[in-house]
Amino acid sequence: MTPRLFGTLPGGEAVEAYTLANAAGASLHVITLGGTVTALRVPDRAGNLTDVVLGFDRLEACLSGHMYFGALIGRVAGRTPQGRFTIDGQTYQLACNNGPNHLHGGRVGFDRRLWTARPVARPDGADSLRLTYRSPDGEEGYPGNVDLAVTCTLTAANEFIIETEATVDRATPVCLTHHSYFNLAGEGSGSVEGHDLEIFSDERVPFDAHMTLSGRREPVASTPADFRRARRLGDALPQLFKSHGDLYLLRNAGPIAPVARVVEPRSGRVLTVSTDEPCLQFYSAVDLDGSLVGKSGRAYGPFAGLCLECQGYADGVNHPELGDILVRPGQPQRRTTIYAFSTI
Repeated sequence: MTPRLFGTLPGGEAVEAYTLANAAGASLHVITLGGTVTALRVPDRAGNLTDVVLGFDRLEACLSGHMYFGALIGRVAGRTPQGRFTIDGQTYQLACNNGPNHLHGGRVGFDRRLWTARPVARPDGADSLRLTYRSPDGEEGYPGNVDLAVTCTLTAANEFIIETEATVDRATPVCLTHHSYFNLAGEGSGSVEGHDLEIFSDERVPFDAHMTLSGRREPVASTPADFRRARRLGDALPQLFKSHGDLYLLRNAGPIAPVARVVEPRSGRVLTVSTDEPCLQFYSAVDLDGSLVGKSGRAYGPFAGLCLECQGYADGVNHPELGDILVRPGQPQRRTTIYAFSTI
């Protein structure tokens, strides 16, 4: 994994690109700006390789409005209501950059930060890249210094593994996620409405018209948010509020376990998501409006991809029972998410 220059930031800093590959021909492309996955090529049932994530192949496009394509999100992924939380009696106010909510780490989250990368050796020989970043005390209003390490691996079995570790010198929330938009028919191929989605969850967290989380559990049974049995997205999306998608509370809450499965019938590609995180945010990409043109030269319209974001509960400082995200000195937070690709 020899890095190549992806581009240069306005301040003169170099953005590097790395390619992880396996013997089957699959490949994963990662840049150091935001730890962003810019391409992920996996085979279909006939063995044809196709890029299955939305995004850009030029730095200039990545720096424009990019909807978090393929990026690492933090310090807190998701929406923190009113951008406010209290730790040990002290209340912190963050920027509200999404209506009444603080979204995805604020105005300049981890997706906009330059990470340091180095290849790492694994016993199984799989290509693996370790990304590190220190988030300083006060960044985007958060308390404490946070040292972050995110290891991305592409295995021989076409598994994209993301392992995160956060250590702190002061109590602070940390809620990371990966924000790829997947289209198993191929990036730029149109809508994912023909995909079948299954989410292994019995409960969700309802939200209001501003997408503000309620802080309470609700069964998915007898609601449009019920994906316990696979459903075609084209049938399900019109029934969801704003066709957006929901935040699900996962059954595992501990050991790594499957939490979602996506099937694209034409190509035969299957994506199985496993994690030890307590929550999964499903997002339909309804907000894409055709104004962004991806690496294939095609515009991204509504439902051009789907996101399955494994994470803690964004308001977990105030509601730890839904997914505690508070990290304290001497108690590192470690999480793993696996996006495994196969065929039928």
